[in-house]
Amino acid sequence: MSIPQDYVSVDLETTGLNPKIDKIIEIGMVIVRNGQVEQEYSTLVNPYQQLRPETVELTGIRDEMLTDAPGISRVIGKCLELCGDLPLLGHKILFDYSFLKKAAVNEGMEFEKQGIDTLKLCRKFMPEAEKKNLSSACAYYGVDLTGAHRASHDALATHELYQRLTAAYGEAAEEDFLPKPLIYKIKREQPA
Repeated sequence: MSIPQDYVSVDLETTGLNPKIDKIIEIGMVIVRNGQVEQEYSTLVNPYQQLRPETVELTGIRDEMLTDAPGISRVIGKCLELCGDLPLLGHKILFDYSFLKKAAVNEGMEFEKQGIDTLKLCRKFMPEAEKKNLSSACAYYGVDLTGAHRASHDALATHELYQRLTAAYGEAAEEDFLPKPLIYKIKREQPA
């Protein structure tokens, strides 16, 4: 048994928090092998709807930036291909996985994955009084989070955070770092 050093760190920006009704607007993926970044992938995604002001404020992504971006049906295949058989890494990974799985299912693709959640690791290892969101966890462990709330920056920061966590606690708590099955049930959307 050893701590995974091959994984895909994933972060999404979305129009909201509910994968059943909200849409992906940006995907950031960092493919890591032997603990080193091997490849990065980032794309804006056209949600074919107007962004809410709070989404624009949080992400800095504006409607005009998405006008010429591909729709999710054009990029989901590439995303699944990049993931291959690697586990997914993310801060609250089930959130990102649920949006990707919905997109995959809507295109008739299988997407069953295992994941490692840095949020769960932070909840276990950080002092109770500390906030555990990505920016607070990165600040606590000295990870640079320039460009927060943009998918590629957050995916890279999550990878760095994971590396700090494994260095600090991996030997003593190897079991906590092993990928777990990601479970999210979704049905294919039917056209109206």
